[in-house]
Amino acid sequence: MNMDFKRKLPIPAEIKEMYPVSNEGLNAKKNNDLKIKEVFTGQNDKLILVIGPCSADREDAVLDYITRLRKIQEEVAEKIVIIPRVYTNKPRTTGEGYKGMLHQPNPNQKPDMLKGLIAIRKLHMRVLNETGFSCADEMLYPENHRYLSDLLSYVAVGARSVEDQQHRLTASGLDLPVGMKNPTSGDLSVMMNAIKAAQNPHTFIYRGWEVESKGNALAHAILRGYVNKQGHSNPNYHYEDLISLAEIYHDANLLNPAIIVDTNHSNSGKQYLEQIRIAKEVLHSTRHSSDVYQLVKGLMIESYLEDGCQKLGDGIYGKSITDPCLGWEKTAKLIYEIADLRK
Repeated sequence: MNMDFKRKLPIPAEIKEMYPVSNEGLNAKKNNDLKIKEVFTGQNDKLILVIGPCSADREDAVLDYITRLRKIQEEVAEKIVIIPRVYTNKPRTTGEGYKGMLHQPNPNQKPDMLKGLIAIRKLHMRVLNETGFSCADEMLYPENHRYLSDLLSYVAVGARSVEDQQHRLTASGLDLPVGMKNPTSGDLSVMMNAIKAAQNPHTFIYRGWEVESKGNALAHAILRGYVNKQGHSNPNYHYEDLISLAEIYHDANLLNPAIIVDTNHSNSGKQYLEQIRIAKEVLHSTRHSSDVYQLVKGLMIESYLEDGCQKLGDGIYGKSITDPCLGWEKTAKLIYEIADLRK
C-alpha cells in the first residue's frame, strides 16, 4: 500500500471513557431527542432550524455563537426547535484545503488526527454542558460516528456521500434523525433510494464487527439544490419542487415523510444573503398546501458571528473560513421573522 501507518488511534470507547458525558448532559440530550423526534413523526408541528457555521473552525467562537442561540431558543420555543450545526468534518470536492476540526484542530497547523478526535468531542461536550444543546454534525466518515454518538441529536449525509453504501447502512443503525441530501447532480431518485435503504434493516461490517441494524424510521430528505451539466447552480426549494417531492414521497411508501430545506449551497448559489429570502419563500409555500406544510419539517441555514467568509489565516473571530455565512445580527432577525411567519 502506498501509505504510511503513523500510529494506532484510540477506539471510540476509549475516547468516551477519557471524556465522559455528564448526567446533566445526558438528560439534556434525551429531552432534545424527544422534542426533535416529535417533529419528524408529526406529533408536533414546530419548525426545526439546523443552523450554524459552515464548519466549526474554533471552539471559542462556536461556543459564543451557540450561547447566543440558546437565548433566542427560549424566546421562540413555541414555534421553533433549534439544532445547532457543529460540523467538525468538511468535505472537499478535490480533496484540497481545510478538512475541518477533526483533521486540523488548529486550522493554521498541520493535520493531527488524535488531537482532532479529542477536539471535536470536547467541543460537542462543551456545547451540551454549557448550553443544553445537542447538535448536528455531518457523517462524512461513517466509521467515526461512534466518537460522537452519545452527543449528537441530528446527522446529515452530504451530497457527495449519499450514494455510498456504507453511509446508507450506517444510517440504518442510528436512532436519531438522519438527513439525506440530494446529490450534486440533483437526481432525487438517488436521495430517495438512500432514505429507503436507511429505513430498512441490514447486516454489514462496521468497525470490524458483523452488525445487524434495525432500520431508521427518521431518515429523511434534505433539498440543497444541484449543479447542471454546465456547472451552474439550480435551486430545488420552490413550491413546485416541494409539491413534486410530496408526490414522490407518497408513491414511495416510506415512514415519516419529511423534508429539510438547505437554504445555502446550490439553492442559493452560495450567495449567503439569499438564505433570508429562501427561508421566507419556503414558509410561504407551507401556507399554500397542507401537504407541503406537513412535509417540510425545517430549514438548514449557514450562519456565524460575522457576515461572509475569510481566507485561512486572516484570523477574524467568528467569520467562516469555508463557505460564507449570515452574520449574527441578520441571523437573529431571521429567526424571529421565521417564528412570526410559522403558522
